[in-house]
Amino acid sequence: MTANLKEGDKAPAFELARDGGGSISLKSLAGKKIVLYFYPKDDTTGCTKEAIDFSGLKKNFARAGAEVIGVSPDSVKSHDKFKAKHELDLTLLSDETKKMLADYGVWAEKSMYGRKYMGVVRTTFLIDGKGKIARIWDKVKVAGHADEVLAAAKALP
Repeated sequence: MTANLKEGDKAPAFELARDGGGSISLKSLAGKKIVLYFYPKDDTTGCTKEAIDFSGLKKNFARAGAEVIGVSPDSVKSHDKFKAKHELDLTLLSDETKKMLADYGVWAEKSMYGRKYMGVVRTTFLIDGKGKIARIWDKVKVAGHADEVLAAAKALP
């Protein structure tokens, strides 16, 4: 199920349901820089911190011409509650089928306390205005990550 995407590859197409209703596709974002960050679960400690960090930098990302979008296998209803609870100002997509997660190679076997299970590997993709992957951060550590992605988005033409 691993996509083995690399920098310079064309970003896999997607169309997913979004928080608040409606849907977003890669095609609808054509011409914009996109920060796609994949996270395991709404309202868990690391995922909440990451979402708050990205949300807090939304205006800076907008000035850099980039849109930040979070993706997890949680439902739209879960995303709506998560956004309201933490007053998040960013777009969250729901991939309950896990197709996009697989297409981007972030749905993988994980291990915790010796137990193996399938889950989202925290990963961020920076996609340029032409739909090409400009940067990939895999196995992300949350602290300082949103700032690092912002610096890369600013440096991208």
